[in-house]
Amino acid sequence: QVQLVESGGGLVQAGGSLRLSCAASGPTGNLNAMGWFRQAPGKEREFVTSIKWGRTFGTWYADSVKGRFTISRENAKSTVYLQMNNLKPEDTAVYYCAATRLLSGSVTDRREYTYWGQGTQVTVSS
Repeated sequence: QVQLVESGGGLVQAGGSLRLSCAASGPTGNLNAMGWFRQAPGKEREFVTSIKWGRTFGTWYADSVKGRFTISRENAKSTVYLQMNNLKPEDTAVYYCAATRLLSGSVTDRREYTYWGQGTQVTVSS
């Protein structure tokens, strides 16, 4: 069973930065996609960004975070990072890391992800 552990959340002022980490452990060799989703109080969990590797490689971003957030992967550590710059109060949410072996679905669809982390709180004050 793959396990995901997020870290790096916290409280930051608007305009500030945070970097989230997601470390995967267990049988990670079959994974080919990881992503970040977030959920604000009273809202559905939404796609933030994802990265895919293997036969095809790419990164995807929600329009709301393009130009501000960057996803990256360190293969040797089975870790994915989310660098968040110019944070806004509307970025406040619990951020979840997710992983899967994607065969034919969309990397932006949370239903395609098999493994989930416990979430880390990001709060941006105005």
